Amino acid sequence: MKNPPSLDQLIAALKVLPGVGPKSAQRMAFHLLQRDKGGAQRLARALDAALGQVIHCERCNTFSETPLCNVCADPGRRQDLLCVVEMPADLLMLEQAKCYDGLYFVLMGRVSPMEGIGPRDVNLDKLMVRALDGVVAEVVIATNFTAEGEVTAHMVGELLKERGLTVTRIARGMPVGGELEFIDPGTLAQAVFERRRLA
Repeated sequence: MKNPPSLDQLIAALKVLPGVGPKSAQRMAFHLLQRDKGGAQRLARALDAALGQVIHCERCNTFSETPLCNVCADPGRRQDLLCVVEMPADLLMLEQAKCYDGLYFVLMGRVSPMEGIGPRDVNLDKLMVRALDGVVAEVVIATNFTAEGEVTAHMVGELLKERGLTVTRIARGMPVGGELEFIDPGTLAQAVFERRRLA
């Protein structure tokens, strides 16, 4: 027996989520259709609304519903301090840790030569424009401590140091291979406080 085409399309759509394989996607689809049609409709409406309303902040590149996100629009933030992170989830973790009062730039990824992801794919051109605005004095690199995160940190650091900016890297209070999204706020705060200048 074959699934109806619309069910196969739902399963295929769910497989695009990170960590969701064919079996998990099928279980989710069956659950939504069998047990939680109301939840499925809420999910569809929320996804449709997010796709229609969420844009990238003009200054930091994170997700926002307005041209400037709430962090960039906050006049109380330090304008001379710019923290570079890989993803919006990393920005949220730093904000929850309450250890940083500057502004951000979200790359929306990381350089990964093995996956064919280069500097242009992670908005390094936009970062350079943002960092070289004449106001930013220090750039804090807070990419993850994975191989790709380290490659990205090195590339960003070299580009910015060549242009005379002070570049620091969050300290390794985080475990090697750790991703900001999964680090507890205390460990993350310590890593930010112990950041160091890139050599």
